[in-house]
Amino acid sequence: MKRLLLSLLAAAFCGAAASVLAADAPRERTNFDAGWRFAFGHPADAAKDFNHGTGYFSYLAKAGYGDGPADPKFDASAWRELDLPHDWAVEAPFDAKGSHSHGYKAIGRNFPERSVGWYRKTFAVPESDLGRRIALEFDGVHRDAIVWVNGFYLGRQVSGSTSFRYDVTDILNYGGENVVTVRADVTLEEGWYYEGAGIHRHVWLTKTAPLHVAHWGTFVTAELGADHARADVTARVTIANESSAPAGFTLEQSIQAPDGRVVATGKSAALALAAGEAKEFSAALAVAAPRLWSPDDPALHRLVTVVRDAAGAIADRYETPFGIRSVRFDPDHGFFLNDRHVVLKGVNLHQDHAGVGGAVPDALIEFRLRRLREMGCNAVRTAHEPPSPAFLDACDRLGFLVIDENRLMGASPDQLGRLETMIRRDRNHPSVILWSVGNEEWRIEGNVLGARLTATMQAHAHRLDPTRRTTVAISGGWGGSSTTTDVVGYNYIAQSNPDEQHRKFPQQPGVGTEETTTQGTRGVYFDDKPRGHLAPLAKGDSGGNCEIGWQYYAARPFLAGLFFWTGFDYRGESTPFGWPAISSQFGLMDTCGFPKDSFYYLQSWWTDRPVLHVAPHWNWPDKAGQELKVTCSSNHDAVELFLNGASLGKKDMPRNGHLEWQVVYQPGVLEARGYRGGQVVQTTRVETTGAPAGLALAPDRRELRTGAEAPVGGDVVVFAVAAVDARGRQVPTAGNRVRFTVTGGRILGVGNGDPSCHEADRGSERSLFNGYAQVIVQAARDAGPLTLTAQADGLASAEITVPTR
Repeated sequence: MKRLLLSLLAAAFCGAAASVLAADAPRERTNFDAGWRFAFGHPADAAKDFNHGTGYFSYLAKAGYGDGPADPKFDASAWRELDLPHDWAVEAPFDAKGSHSHGYKAIGRNFPERSVGWYRKTFAVPESDLGRRIALEFDGVHRDAIVWVNGFYLGRQVSGSTSFRYDVTDILNYGGENVVTVRADVTLEEGWYYEGAGIHRHVWLTKTAPLHVAHWGTFVTAELGADHARADVTARVTIANESSAPAGFTLEQSIQAPDGRVVATGKSAALALAAGEAKEFSAALAVAAPRLWSPDDPALHRLVTVVRDAAGAIADRYETPFGIRSVRFDPDHGFFLNDRHVVLKGVNLHQDHAGVGGAVPDALIEFRLRRLREMGCNAVRTAHEPPSPAFLDACDRLGFLVIDENRLMGASPDQLGRLETMIRRDRNHPSVILWSVGNEEWRIEGNVLGARLTATMQAHAHRLDPTRRTTVAISGGWGGSSTTTDVVGYNYIAQSNPDEQHRKFPQQPGVGTEETTTQGTRGVYFDDKPRGHLAPLAKGDSGGNCEIGWQYYAARPFLAGLFFWTGFDYRGESTPFGWPAISSQFGLMDTCGFPKDSFYYLQSWWTDRPVLHVAPHWNWPDKAGQELKVTCSSNHDAVELFLNGASLGKKDMPRNGHLEWQVVYQPGVLEARGYRGGQVVQTTRVETTGAPAGLALAPDRRELRTGAEAPVGGDVVVFAVAAVDARGRQVPTAGNRVRFTVTGGRILGVGNGDPSCHEADRGSERSLFNGYAQVIVQAARDAGPLTLTAQADGLASAEITVPTR
């Protein structure tokens, strides 16, 4: 128990992603998440959709004719109040008529009454803002989002993971009230996995002078000199003049080192733009002895761009975090970062988490990444969509390498436009090492259509970013996309032959974009198929397990590494089960981030820390006298196993392997001793516990962050909940229902990692599953101490307080 609690304590947060501008700077970027109203509409019944779209003139016929909730005069005072991010799918009940791929939540085509959501927010714009350029920016709305401001139709974004922006300058009421309205419709699924529903990412309000750095208008690259003694930085900046007159200006560029020192500066000659013109300008800046960005030292530099008008006044000030590093994929030797060979030890991730679904707070993103880092993971593939900007900010700060994945292959203006949006938005992130233009496009990946589309999308990506290569994840269709992609992505060695591909295309690097984990349910060692519970599978859904996959890639240095499917269990795709199972079991951790045994297998070979993990637990009252398989994951030279003090044998640990013993069950103590150089260096005990007697709580952080240190929306604490026996030992079979109360915050969600649990995600109760549950609590805005109390019938309660920093 102590080991679990300590492992869940996360290190301090490194600061919010959004830059803080000087008080006199003309650019303002304000988080727009608070104070929204929400109600359900209907995809087909106008009366249940607030009579939207029923006027004689529609919003598509006449400007400003938004009706229903899009009408600024609409009364939404009875609607629910909430803050973003929001996922209405996670709040829905489970239902057998729901979509298998989306976790049987009661949304989608079979549930029209829960498939359209309306959001409204009123906001004031001071009269003094007249003359500025003002825009609304959405990091992501799932799905098919239509946006109006003051009744004026702005546009439609069909993809739930594509960021978008609307300039609203000309339709605002300056010195008065304004209304933004968003209608999202999830009747049609975009992906084949849980995606959530609603405004599930941040919203921002940005104000600039007419002369300003354009949206996503910087692109910073660096070339490393010999021995990394110098970096030649190229700062490309697009300046837009959105005024009605020509504008003269100068550009001042400076680079701040990770410690805040200014290490390079540059100033342009006098420049000019015609009215309505936008143009890119480039500056070369040299940085001596740069501190390089890497997973071991994720050092971030910052480009500060100052635009001065012809009179010398500051028109704009724009900050761009970036990392100085080099990236190279070699067809024979794998991946190199800063000219050093690095094996990609990666996982695939979907966005959702227990309790909150797709509306993942920034602090919870960080929690998930820290859990992966504890396992030894250094890389993430964002399956199968562009991630939130907050996710990439966290990867930059924490030192993760990222395959940034496009949602859908295609060469139409809309499809190439979404690819361009992803690249322009994300190309300054040092964490991004590879663009993925597509995944498992079965109708085209093995034929000439796939080859053409891959080449077209790849060329488009290279024009936008010549510093990174691209990949396509292929799962069996060879001879199409595999012939034209920069870096071939192998989805499962059971469905590919990397040795043959390498022989046919010797100049093409390769990476394992997906590989099978040891599929199974956390804490389960014997199948219980009616409940949808699986013992660890020797061969999972895609024909392997994490040991087979890691041994295969570790033996082939020409491959850059691999990304296991997946880091966490996720909602939907409950293969091999249907209802009542509601989530996948592919994860190395469950939906809460509680480790499965395969987590420790990889930790053994992905980290240098001593690892000695024994499974299963030792509470088997119905197995007395029966033989059980005991496994040990470790990176020691040898391990000796004892039962109640008697040695069961000492075995040498094979490289990248594990050890097994067949043990006749007796209650008591299993003890493993790890040897290095013939000496015992680590001991692990697994004991038969008593019945649950009390509860224990462990927060993932020791202090709450406040002010500028706090993440957007306020800090979040992730509490692990466990049942313990009278001696304080965690009871691995406990299933007690636990009630929670909070002061100084609010419960965002609860979970327990059970892939068949139908208890509510949003609430103040949760049953333990195999000994554990999780509570996600957001601190109050005034950031006082946060206290969580846990109670269960017949057990001693637990209480813990997390103070403010």
